[in-house]
Amino acid sequence: MTIAEEAWDGADGVRLRDDMRSELAARYNIPDQEVEAPTAETVSTFLVARDPDGVAIGCGALRVLDDGTGEVKRMYVSPHARGTGAATGILRALEDHARRLGVETLVLSTGTEQPDAIRFYAREGYHRTDGYGPYVGEPMARCFALDLT
Repeated sequence: MTIAEEAWDGADGVRLRDDMRSELAARYNIPDQEVEAPTAETVSTFLVARDPDGVAIGCGALRVLDDGTGEVKRMYVSPHARGTGAATGILRALEDHARRLGVETLVLSTGTEQPDAIRFYAREGYHRTDGYGPYVGEPMARCFALDLT
């Protein structure tokens, strides 16, 4: 497996993010409701994981917030590739990028209908926090943070 930085608007990244939106819409029975959706202009890093055949199987982005905190965005691994280590690899690479950018704390939000993601982030050392930004008071949000120092 390889994990590398790619253009936000590349075909594989767009496909993976579309697949993620479709999966979340089915889980929550609502379309994507994110208030501040990431864009090519707002993410500092977008990574794509590829299997040994070069097929894109996962992605993740990093957005640096005004206070120097980094936010993990658009973490997704295709269902057939879950359990391969792709998610952990993407997350660790995002953490490395964040450190190089001087980020001291990473935050992220997942949701109540994603118990697999909640378990994953807890297993990877992230701890539950109160909501931040648009997730403050959002009952379906489950927010996490990791100290990078």
